[in-house]
Amino acid sequence: MIRSVLIGTGSALPARRVSNAELAERVDTTDEWIVERTGIRFRHIAAPEETTATLAADACRAALDAAGIAATDIGLIVLATATPDQTFPATATKVQAMLGIDDCVAFDVAAVCSGFLYAVQVADSMLRTGAYARALVIGAETFSRILDWEDRTTCVLFGDGAGAIVLEAQESDEKTGRGILASKLHADGRHNGLLYVDGGPSTTGTVGKLRMKGREVFRHAVVNLASVMEEALKGIDLTPADVDWVVPHQANARILDATARKLSLPPERVVVTVDRHANTSAASVPLALDTAVRDGRIQPGQIVVLEAMGGGFTWGAAVVRY
Repeated sequence: MIRSVLIGTGSALPARRVSNAELAERVDTTDEWIVERTGIRFRHIAAPEETTATLAADACRAALDAAGIAATDIGLIVLATATPDQTFPATATKVQAMLGIDDCVAFDVAAVCSGFLYAVQVADSMLRTGAYARALVIGAETFSRILDWEDRTTCVLFGDGAGAIVLEAQESDEKTGRGILASKLHADGRHNGLLYVDGGPSTTGTVGKLRMKGREVFRHAVVNLASVMEEALKGIDLTPADVDWVVPHQANARILDATARKLSLPPERVVVTVDRHANTSAASVPLALDTAVRDGRIQPGQIVVLEAMGGGFTWGAAVVRY
């Protein structure tokens, strides 16, 4: 059967790293307060010349290098972001141009923190048809541009960054072959008011700022992340015990711990980067994935679950045999 096989990962972070102590100089907070409630110690903040597109392009170059292929071998680019460079054209087309690709399919997906999972399923579906041989799937954000820096309950949680993977359509054994084995996506717009940006072109004519009801989001996150992982695994006759690594959305260390307990997963099998990157929305999962690949934790043949939940309320999971 044809599957989308993950053949390369890459990531990029802004040059400026901001500690909790530095943030406390401009916001009414402390390092202890942030660490206790979130597990976050650092985040990267983009400089004016660093944008979602430039970070995405850098992550793509790293992923292409890891895959050992040229940019011109890519036929499809799907970029997940809630902070595009412009309202239009799609930031994916800017990345395409930066990579020197004259012609390919390139578009953005907007599903906030779940965006990368949505982008993975879209690319996987398109590769399985045989229309394209290889795809770049990207999660990239400059969330610092939509934060209210006077709201200490939200501004300390987020950072900027990008992650990318290269997927290639390959013949794969149904039982033991590599590739994306299953994915499940959900959305429930009734919870819009729990996590949103208070602006937009068709409403206020402004970019707006991020707003969140943290306690309610926390509760939904733990339930939804656990349930969607079990749902994705059940569809291919696997259980959490069969999983080698979980790469979750990096929103809050307490959410990661609670989700692992709910699934009876050993904490050492959960990839955690929230302490060094904070919440980078759609970039969180591919950033964490690339980190675990580069440090040698994730090995070929292992079962890896990617999962996320974000505004909209959107949530999803993908099961990959790496």
